[in-house]
Amino acid sequence: MRFLAIILCITLLSSCDYFNIKEKEKGTSEIVAIVNTEKLFRSDLESFLPKKINKQDSIVLVKSYIQDWAIKQLLLKQAEKNSSLEEVNKIDNLVKDYKESLLINNYKEQLIKQKLDTIISEEEIEKYYNLNKENFKLNVELVKVKYLHFNRNIKDKKEIIDLFKSDNIEDLEELEKQELSFIFHQFNDSIWRQLDNILLKVPFSKEKLLKKTKLTQEQDSLGLYLVAIKDVLQRNSIAPLSYIKPTIKQMILHRRKIELIRDIEKIIVKDATQNNNFKIY
Repeated sequence: MRFLAIILCITLLSSCDYFNIKEKEKGTSEIVAIVNTEKLFRSDLESFLPKKINKQDSIVLVKSYIQDWAIKQLLLKQAEKNSSLEEVNKIDNLVKDYKESLLINNYKEQLIKQKLDTIISEEEIEKYYNLNKENFKLNVELVKVKYLHFNRNIKDKKEIIDLFKSDNIEDLEELEKQELSFIFHQFNDSIWRQLDNILLKVPFSKEKLLKKTKLTQEQDSLGLYLVAIKDVLQRNSIAPLSYIKPTIKQMILHRRKIELIRDIEKIIVKDATQNNNFKIY
Protein backbone atom coordinates (compact mmCIF):
# COMPACT_ATOMS: atom_id res chain seq x y z
CA MET A 1 0.00 0.00 0.00
CA ARG A 2 2.83 2.37 0.81
CA PHE A 3 4.49 1.90 -2.54
CA LEU A 4 1.08 2.24 -4.24
CA ALA A 5 0.54 5.56 -2.50
CA ILE A 6 3.92 6.79 -3.67
CA ILE A 7 3.28 5.69 -7.26
CA LEU A 8 -0.12 7.44 -7.21
CA CYS A 9 1.58 10.55 -5.87
CA ILE A 10 4.17 10.49 -8.64
CA THR A 11 1.50 9.90 -11.27
CA LEU A 12 -0.48 12.83 -9.95
CA LEU A 13 2.57 15.08 -10.04
CA SER A 14 3.54 14.15 -13.57
CA SER A 15 -0.01 14.47 -14.92
CA CYS A 16 -0.25 17.99 -13.55
CA ASP A 17 2.25 20.64 -14.50
CA TYR A 18 3.93 20.05 -11.17
CA PHE A 19 7.56 19.96 -12.15
CA ASN A 20 7.88 23.60 -12.98
CA ILE A 21 9.85 24.15 -9.76
CA LYS A 22 8.72 27.61 -8.79
CA GLU A 23 7.09 28.39 -5.48
CA LYS A 24 3.80 30.23 -5.70
CA GLU A 25 4.63 32.42 -2.77
CA LYS A 26 8.07 33.32 -1.44
CA GLY A 27 8.85 31.52 1.81
CA THR A 28 6.40 28.64 1.21
CA SER A 29 7.14 25.15 -0.08
CA GLU A 30 4.55 22.54 -1.04
CA ILE A 31 4.69 18.86 -0.16
CA VAL A 32 5.30 16.58 -3.16
CA ALA A 33 5.53 13.21 -1.41
CA ILE A 34 4.98 11.64 2.02
CA VAL A 35 6.35 8.38 3.42
CA ASN A 36 4.97 7.66 6.87
CA THR A 37 5.73 10.92 8.71
CA GLU A 38 8.55 12.05 6.42
CA LYS A 39 7.78 14.77 3.86
CA LEU A 40 9.50 15.78 0.64
CA PHE A 41 9.03 19.41 -0.38
CA ARG A 42 9.29 21.26 -3.67
CA SER A 43 12.23 23.21 -2.27
CA ASP A 44 14.11 19.89 -1.85
CA LEU A 45 13.64 19.20 -5.55
CA GLU A 46 14.74 22.70 -6.45
CA SER A 47 18.16 22.15 -4.91
CA PHE A 48 19.12 19.24 -7.17
CA LEU A 49 17.56 20.21 -10.52
CA PRO A 50 19.91 21.87 -13.04
CA LYS A 51 19.03 25.49 -13.76
CA LYS A 52 18.79 25.07 -17.51
CA ILE A 53 16.68 22.00 -18.18
CA ASN A 54 13.62 21.43 -20.35
CA LYS A 55 10.26 20.35 -18.94
CA GLN A 56 10.39 16.75 -20.17
CA ASP A 57 13.84 16.11 -18.70
CA SER A 58 12.85 17.73 -15.42
CA ILE A 59 9.85 15.37 -15.15
CA VAL A 60 12.11 12.34 -15.62
CA LEU A 61 14.65 13.60 -13.09
CA VAL A 62 12.04 14.48 -10.47
CA LYS A 63 10.26 11.13 -10.82
CA SER A 64 13.57 9.34 -10.29
CA TYR A 65 14.47 11.54 -7.33
CA ILE A 66 11.12 10.98 -5.59
CA GLN A 67 11.33 7.23 -6.16
CA ASP A 68 14.85 7.07 -4.72
CA TRP A 69 13.85 9.26 -1.78
CA ALA A 70 10.82 7.08 -1.01
CA ILE A 71 12.80 3.83 -1.16
CA LYS A 72 15.42 5.33 1.13
CA GLN A 73 12.80 6.40 3.70
CA LEU A 74 11.07 3.01 3.62
CA LEU A 75 14.33 1.11 3.96
CA LEU A 76 15.42 3.40 6.79
CA LYS A 77 12.16 2.77 8.64
CA GLN A 78 12.51 -1.00 8.23
CA ALA A 79 16.15 -0.85 9.32
CA GLU A 80 15.19 1.05 12.48
CA LYS A 81 12.45 -1.48 13.29
CA ASN A 82 14.81 -4.42 12.85
CA SER A 83 17.77 -2.97 14.74
CA SER A 84 18.31 -3.59 18.42
CA LEU A 85 18.80 -0.74 20.86
CA GLU A 86 22.43 -1.78 21.21
CA GLU A 87 22.97 -1.58 17.45
CA VAL A 88 21.29 1.84 17.25
CA ASN A 89 23.42 3.17 20.11
CA LYS A 90 26.56 1.81 18.48
CA ILE A 91 25.71 3.57 15.20
CA ASP A 92 24.85 6.80 17.05
CA ASN A 93 28.26 6.69 18.77
CA LEU A 94 30.00 6.09 15.44
CA VAL A 95 28.18 9.06 13.90
CA LYS A 96 29.04 11.21 16.92
CA ASP A 97 32.73 10.22 16.75
CA TYR A 98 32.83 10.86 13.00
CA LYS A 99 31.21 14.28 13.37
CA GLU A 100 33.62 15.25 16.14
CA SER A 101 36.60 14.09 14.07
CA LEU A 102 35.43 16.13 11.08
CA LEU A 103 34.98 19.25 13.21
CA ILE A 104 38.38 18.85 14.91
CA ASN A 105 40.21 18.12 11.65
CA ASN A 106 38.52 21.09 9.96
CA TYR A 107 39.61 23.32 12.86
CA LYS A 108 43.17 22.01 12.66
CA GLU A 109 43.30 22.64 8.92
CA GLN A 110 42.17 26.22 9.45
CA LEU A 111 44.89 26.75 12.07
CA ILE A 112 47.50 25.21 9.80
CA LYS A 113 46.51 27.56 6.94
CA GLN A 114 46.74 30.55 9.27
CA LYS A 115 49.88 29.74 11.24
CA LEU A 116 52.05 27.28 9.30
CA ASP A 117 55.32 28.70 8.00
CA THR A 118 55.62 27.33 4.45
CA ILE A 119 58.90 29.04 3.55
CA ILE A 120 61.71 26.48 3.39
CA SER A 121 65.26 27.62 2.80
CA GLU A 122 67.79 25.80 0.64
CA GLU A 123 70.01 25.41 3.72
CA GLU A 124 67.22 23.61 5.59
CA ILE A 125 66.61 21.29 2.66
CA GLU A 126 70.32 20.45 2.35
CA LYS A 127 70.63 19.88 6.10
CA TYR A 128 67.62 17.54 6.12
CA TYR A 129 69.00 15.69 3.09
CA ASN A 130 72.47 15.22 4.60
CA LEU A 131 71.03 13.95 7.88
CA ASN A 132 68.70 11.48 6.18
CA LYS A 133 70.56 10.36 3.07
CA GLU A 134 70.23 6.66 3.85
CA ASN A 135 66.44 7.04 3.78
CA PHE A 136 66.51 8.33 0.23
CA LYS A 137 67.57 5.25 -1.70
CA LEU A 138 66.17 4.95 -5.20
CA ASN A 139 63.64 2.29 -6.12
CA VAL A 140 63.95 3.22 -9.81
CA GLU A 141 66.80 3.88 -12.23
CA LEU A 142 67.54 7.51 -13.06
CA VAL A 143 69.26 8.95 -16.11
CA LYS A 144 70.37 12.31 -17.37
CA VAL A 145 69.35 12.03 -21.00
CA LYS A 146 68.60 13.85 -24.19
CA TYR A 147 66.72 12.28 -27.06
CA LEU A 148 65.37 13.09 -30.49
CA HIS A 149 62.88 11.46 -32.84
CA PHE A 150 62.49 12.60 -36.43
CA ASN A 151 61.37 11.27 -39.82
CA ARG A 152 64.11 9.18 -41.41
CA ASN A 153 63.59 10.98 -44.73
CA ILE A 154 64.33 14.38 -43.23
CA LYS A 155 66.84 16.58 -45.03
CA ASP A 156 70.25 17.21 -43.48
CA LYS A 157 70.05 14.05 -41.38
CA LYS A 158 73.84 13.90 -40.89
CA GLU A 159 73.95 17.52 -39.79
CA ILE A 160 71.20 16.89 -37.22
CA ILE A 161 73.05 13.88 -35.82
CA ASP A 162 76.30 15.88 -35.55
CA LEU A 163 74.53 18.73 -33.77
CA PHE A 164 72.88 16.25 -31.40
CA LYS A 165 76.23 14.65 -30.50
CA SER A 166 77.83 18.01 -29.76
CA ASP A 167 78.18 19.42 -26.25
CA ASN A 168 78.40 23.01 -27.47
CA ILE A 169 75.55 25.30 -26.45
CA GLU A 170 75.60 26.95 -29.88
CA ASP A 171 75.00 23.59 -31.57
CA LEU A 172 72.13 22.83 -29.23
CA GLU A 173 70.58 26.21 -29.98
CA GLU A 174 70.93 25.52 -33.70
CA LEU A 175 69.19 22.16 -33.18
CA GLU A 176 66.35 23.81 -31.26
CA LYS A 177 65.70 26.13 -34.18
CA GLN A 178 64.66 23.07 -36.19
CA GLU A 179 62.37 21.62 -33.50
CA LEU A 180 59.25 22.00 -35.65
CA SER A 181 60.74 19.39 -37.98
CA PHE A 182 61.01 16.81 -35.18
CA ILE A 183 58.36 14.35 -33.98
CA PHE A 184 59.46 14.82 -30.38
CA HIS A 185 62.61 15.77 -28.51
CA GLN A 186 64.13 16.55 -25.12
CA PHE A 187 67.49 18.31 -25.06
CA ASN A 188 67.90 19.19 -21.37
CA ASP A 189 70.23 16.53 -19.99
CA SER A 190 70.92 18.31 -16.69
CA ILE A 191 67.82 16.88 -14.96
CA TRP A 192 67.48 13.40 -13.50
CA ARG A 193 64.60 11.48 -15.08
CA GLN A 194 63.10 8.07 -14.41
CA LEU A 195 64.38 5.59 -16.96
CA ASP A 196 61.00 3.83 -17.19
CA ASN A 197 59.43 7.05 -18.49
CA ILE A 198 62.12 7.39 -21.16
CA LEU A 199 61.55 3.79 -22.30
CA LEU A 200 57.95 4.70 -23.09
CA LYS A 201 59.19 7.19 -25.69
CA VAL A 202 62.11 5.48 -27.39
CA PRO A 203 62.51 1.90 -28.72
CA PHE A 204 65.70 1.01 -26.83
CA SER A 205 66.34 -1.75 -24.31
CA LYS A 206 66.85 -0.84 -20.68
CA GLU A 207 70.38 -2.28 -20.84
CA LYS A 208 71.38 0.14 -23.61
CA LEU A 209 70.07 3.16 -21.74
CA LEU A 210 71.85 2.23 -18.52
CA LYS A 211 75.22 2.97 -20.12
CA LYS A 212 76.71 6.41 -20.60
CA THR A 213 76.96 7.18 -24.28
CA LYS A 214 77.37 10.16 -26.59
CA LEU A 215 74.99 8.63 -29.13
CA THR A 216 72.78 5.60 -29.51
CA GLN A 217 70.48 5.42 -32.49
CA GLU A 218 67.65 3.17 -33.63
CA GLN A 219 65.47 3.22 -36.70
CA ASP A 220 62.00 1.82 -37.31
CA SER A 221 59.05 2.50 -39.62
CA LEU A 222 58.20 5.65 -37.62
CA GLY A 223 61.60 7.28 -38.04
CA LEU A 224 65.03 7.65 -36.48
CA TYR A 225 65.65 7.86 -32.73
CA LEU A 226 68.74 9.42 -31.16
CA VAL A 227 69.61 9.07 -27.47
CA ALA A 228 72.57 10.36 -25.45
CA ILE A 229 73.01 9.25 -21.83
CA LYS A 230 75.02 11.73 -19.78
CA ASP A 231 74.78 9.97 -16.41
CA VAL A 232 73.13 6.97 -14.74
CA LEU A 233 72.00 6.10 -11.21
CA GLN A 234 71.07 2.50 -10.43
CA ARG A 235 68.39 1.29 -8.03
CA ASN A 236 69.36 1.48 -4.33
CA SER A 237 71.71 4.39 -5.03
CA ILE A 238 71.29 7.46 -2.86
CA ALA A 239 68.82 9.76 -4.61
CA PRO A 240 70.41 13.07 -5.71
CA LEU A 241 69.22 16.16 -3.88
CA SER A 242 67.90 17.81 -7.05
CA TYR A 243 65.62 14.82 -7.66
CA ILE A 244 64.41 14.33 -4.10
CA LYS A 245 64.02 18.02 -3.20
CA PRO A 246 60.19 18.20 -3.72
CA THR A 247 59.78 15.17 -1.45
CA ILE A 248 62.01 16.70 1.23
CA LYS A 249 59.95 19.90 1.15
CA GLN A 250 56.80 17.90 1.77
CA MET A 251 58.46 16.00 4.62
CA ILE A 252 59.64 19.21 6.28
CA LEU A 253 56.17 20.74 5.95
CA HIS A 254 54.58 17.60 7.37
CA ARG A 255 56.92 17.72 10.37
CA ARG A 256 56.10 21.41 10.89
CA LYS A 257 52.36 20.61 10.79
CA ILE A 258 52.74 17.96 13.48
CA GLU A 259 54.83 20.26 15.68
CA LEU A 260 52.35 23.12 15.19
CA ILE A 261 49.36 20.96 16.17
CA ARG A 262 51.22 19.67 19.25
CA ASP A 263 52.04 23.23 20.32
CA ILE A 264 48.43 24.29 19.84
CA GLU A 265 47.18 21.30 21.87
CA LYS A 266 49.58 22.18 24.71
CA ILE A 267 48.38 25.79 24.72
CA ILE A 268 44.71 24.72 24.73
CA VAL A 269 45.26 22.35 27.68
CA LYS A 270 47.30 24.96 29.56
CA ASP A 271 44.63 27.66 29.07
CA ALA A 272 41.82 25.30 30.07
CA THR A 273 43.71 24.28 33.23
CA GLN A 274 44.43 27.88 34.22
CA ASN A 275 40.76 28.81 33.68
CA ASN A 276 39.56 25.78 35.67
CA ASN A 277 37.87 24.38 32.58
CA PHE A 278 39.98 21.22 32.77
CA LYS A 279 40.54 19.27 35.97
CA ILE A 280 41.82 15.79 36.72
CA TYR A 281 40.52 14.17 39.89
